[in-house]
Amino acid sequence: MDFGLVLQTDPPASAVVGLMRRAERNGFRYGWTFDSAVLWQEPFVIYSQILEHTGKMHVGPMVTNPGTRTWEVTASTFATLNDMFGNRTICGIGRGDSAMRVAGRRPNTLVRLGEAIDVIRDLAEGREAVVDGNPIRIPWVRDGRLPVWMAAYGPKALALAGQKADGFILQLADLYLTEWMVRAVREAAADAGRDPEAITICVAAPAYVGDDLAHARDQCRWFGGMVGNHVADLVSRYGEHSAMVPEALTAYIKERQGYDYSHHGRAGNPSTDFVPDEIVDRFCLLGPPSAHIEKLRALRELGVDQFAVYNMHDAQEATIDAYGAEIIPALDD
Repeated sequence: MDFGLVLQTDPPASAVVGLMRRAERNGFRYGWTFDSAVLWQEPFVIYSQILEHTGKMHVGPMVTNPGTRTWEVTASTFATLNDMFGNRTICGIGRGDSAMRVAGRRPNTLVRLGEAIDVIRDLAEGREAVVDGNPIRIPWVRDGRLPVWMAAYGPKALALAGQKADGFILQLADLYLTEWMVRAVREAAADAGRDPEAITICVAAPAYVGDDLAHARDQCRWFGGMVGNHVADLVSRYGEHSAMVPEALTAYIKERQGYDYSHHGRAGNPSTDFVPDEIVDRFCLLGPPSAHIEKLRALRELGVDQFAVYNMHDAQEATIDAYGAEIIPALDD
């Protein structure tokens, strides 16, 4: 199993780079960041520094979207970083939550997202693609490679991930939901004539190592609120008791009153008081190293190839070091 570290690009950027360097020393192979231009600093600028100061780490957004940058700009940016540092980028992409909503726009449609996946990958790898009706190609790309992994929750998005993406990003670590969603993605891939086992599965969730579960839950409760934004969209689209979406995912948002993006992805987010302890425990990895190892082995049995640690809490360095010292080595067995 591979491991990734997920950070917000809060200033100073040097701190983000420092944590990524620490993560690589501890066995993490992937460095991910949020991508929301209003809320945080520009990640692609910071990627160049992470790549410069690490040796093998692959970097990318978790996740970008098709609406905040034109597709040829996104592709050229990835291709430039790959040309400079040797194909060490990865494109996580989704419909767009905070990046679009904070700017007063609606998240992108799945049709637009599917088109963008193909175009961005083709352009970044040197092939011709059609953008706004015009065929274009980036002529200087040589031997470029850009895996595109798609984040999804709902049935139509899961199907699109199986049909189009090189990898699937699931932003929660609940075992039941992971099994359900991985199966949906792989069935869609098979139906599309693709090899379902060729799709990389990445589960991303907060991890907090320690014996004080009450404190760990409070530090990670924000995650249930973040996931709740996407769940609320599913409920509005499919209904509260739809057979299309498991009740294990939707039931907990009944007390949700709204969401303030100024606290997005941060410990102590007041918009997440509705999230019960049970959801925090199911969606996150909490407790001593043995608890993390047990759940990660269960996720691996479900086909998960990478666990990406959301590291937005008060024990960033300690979590990275604990994973490097005890948890990552245990998953090499």
